[in-house]
Amino acid sequence: MAEELAAQLRQLRDLTGRSLRELARDVRGSSSSLSRYFSGQTVPPWPTVVALCRAAGRDPRPLREVWERARSGPAEPSAPSAPPVRNELPHDVTPFVGRRETLDELLSAARESSVVAVDGMGGVGKTALAVHAAHRLTAEFPGGQLYLDLHGFTPGREPLEPAEALRVLLSALGLPPGRIPDAVAERAALWRSELSTRRALVLLDNAADAAQVRDLLPGAGRSFAVVTSRRRMVELDGVRPVSLDVLPAGEAAELFVESAGGSRPGDVGEVLRRCGNLPLAVRVAAARLRHRPAWTVDTLVERLREGELAVSDVFAMSLRQLDAAQRRMFRLLGLVPGEDVDAYGAAALAGIPLGNARSLLEDLVDVHLLQEPAAGRYRMHDLLRQAARADAAPDGEEVDPGPAVARLGDYYLSGLLAVKALTEVLVPLPVAVTQPPPALPGFADHDRALDWVDAEWGNLTAAFALAVELRIDATAVGLAQLGTISNARRGGVAEQRRGLELSLAAAERLGDRRMLASHRYLLGVTLMRVGRPGEAVAELRSARGLMAAEGDTIGEVMALHQLAESLGYVDRAAEAVELLRQAEELVPPDAVAVRVRVLGGLGQALVQLGRFAEAREAVTQVIDTARGLDGQTERMCLDVLGWAALGEGDAEGALAFAERSTGINRTTRHAVFEAVSLTDAAVALRRLGRAAEAAAGHAEATGILRRVGEPHWLARSHLAYGEACLAAGDGAAAAPQFAAVLELAAAHALDYLVPAARSGLARVS
Repeated sequence: MAEELAAQLRQLRDLTGRSLRELARDVRGSSSSLSRYFSGQTVPPWPTVVALCRAAGRDPRPLREVWERARSGPAEPSAPSAPPVRNELPHDVTPFVGRRETLDELLSAARESSVVAVDGMGGVGKTALAVHAAHRLTAEFPGGQLYLDLHGFTPGREPLEPAEALRVLLSALGLPPGRIPDAVAERAALWRSELSTRRALVLLDNAADAAQVRDLLPGAGRSFAVVTSRRRMVELDGVRPVSLDVLPAGEAAELFVESAGGSRPGDVGEVLRRCGNLPLAVRVAAARLRHRPAWTVDTLVERLREGELAVSDVFAMSLRQLDAAQRRMFRLLGLVPGEDVDAYGAAALAGIPLGNARSLLEDLVDVHLLQEPAAGRYRMHDLLRQAARADAAPDGEEVDPGPAVARLGDYYLSGLLAVKALTEVLVPLPVAVTQPPPALPGFADHDRALDWVDAEWGNLTAAFALAVELRIDATAVGLAQLGTISNARRGGVAEQRRGLELSLAAAERLGDRRMLASHRYLLGVTLMRVGRPGEAVAELRSARGLMAAEGDTIGEVMALHQLAESLGYVDRAAEAVELLRQAEELVPPDAVAVRVRVLGGLGQALVQLGRFAEAREAVTQVIDTARGLDGQTERMCLDVLGWAALGEGDAEGALAFAERSTGINRTTRHAVFEAVSLTDAAVALRRLGRAAEAAAGHAEATGILRRVGEPHWLARSHLAYGEACLAAGDGAAAAPQFAAVLELAAAHALDYLVPAARSGLARVS
């Protein structure tokens, strides 16, 4: 049914003659959502179908029956779909030379064993061999190809803990956060169970020791794991060892010639002896020759003869032949806390113009001192990172990593501030950028801004952790506060809470009362999101007092607004109304968006009190203004109107408002509120007797909330849907919803939801 609808939607798309982005703008959707509709992955809301028909100049009525059949979906709409098969392998090494017998042994082992451990010294080519073999084996493991760097020997990074490694691996298999237990033993059991049902290949790279990987290995089943480490895994039973030595002379010579771009006159054997036949060193030495057409091999030998016959001399020789700017960039890149860095980040790290940074990065890639795994993104091999950190500047510059890390932090802060300008953040955040970066990527629109945040998220969190460790307080506090912009959209509320709590001491050390006020405000909002309204109230009251003392009227108003919402969670809506009336009196005349937000909160509190007409009146007077501000402000108003309509018995109206909200949330890529709107739509559909559609919508909402790690919102979604099932007289459907609330409440200390869930179960029986 869904494919039939998708085919007709594709015809409408073709009739319009517009690009996907243009069509998304016309129908008030997102390009990614439209792609899912056209491919049949998701059934769009009816208003979106109508909008597409209008854009194509067609009557939507003939499509209604097709749409309803598609919305009815399969007989069991809440059953989870199979997760996509993932291939996370890094790029294959080019050229891959030698190791023919060892490669054959590894390929054979994949058909005979469940685990192979490849060991050898740093730079000997363990990862290159494992990745090359994994690419050769891809077709034999249709269940997916997973890769995880365990950082066992990465300079400047702690080895990945088994618990965290298991979380990453289980997530890669498509398991939502809500299904991943906390204990290591339970995670390991779940990991083995999941692998037993599929034929997957798992590459565990750079392991510290056997203890780190023991819980990550597959159990029964046909999956295959490859472990690489500088240590032999003798403690692991049943693991087939493959030990690598340096390359034989013939293979080392072949690798040298391939990497140098062809043969040249001279004594290759002397170069190889100086490199110790170590593949990484051979590649680095060959790269020096490749980019110097006037050199012969003997010229390279002369450079190498300046030191002892040691591998370190190959790196030292390469470093000596860098000019001052290249060598400084190399040293600085060794300080990068994340997995990689883009050219803008490198320019900020070095404090130089973007064009200069790009040129230096390309120079370092050319001589194999830097890798470019994806266009415009750069990373270092562990040995080279170690060499970069050990390389002392002649004049002692940058011995202290703090200034360079602060410059990189200022780049991430500046990027987040640019994103903030395109998103809905009403509370002024007094984030300080000490050294503006030389350049920022172009954030021409909302989607490009969010793409940047998603691409840099791992680096942002790594920079935050390093700033906390080095006590670079302004950077730590700024990243924690601005990071809430993304966490609010993408989920990860537990990570948001940890970041704010870790940097609270830094906010206090800065001595800026306004900064501390915004920190406590955000911590209060976060505590509310994790389902701790009592703790949230304490933080928000503290924030309000600080903001009032600093004369920050907007901040005080927003603190009152969030304080009122927290009180609403614990059935104190009447007090919430009083606080919001106070806030309304404080709003400056020119703070239009803030006034809309306050009246939206007032409408929400009035709905809780059953005063639906007053709620509708509060929001109706500002909804036209909200449309001209941003999507999320309009979404908030639509939600209140939908709740009021439902309270007055108008389920059709409530459904229309919820579907409009869903469209806005998909356009703004706000996963959490998309799930909230889908729940609202499911509740309205239940009231209308459209049980199958309601179940499908609720399954989609809860799936999103599990994926993004929002147990509090997930529990509230189950509670709302359970009440809707009861109102429709379907106690059998209501009971598991209330039971799910109790289970989540017990696991995540959501105590305030327990009475409502128990009440629901009592009414079922």
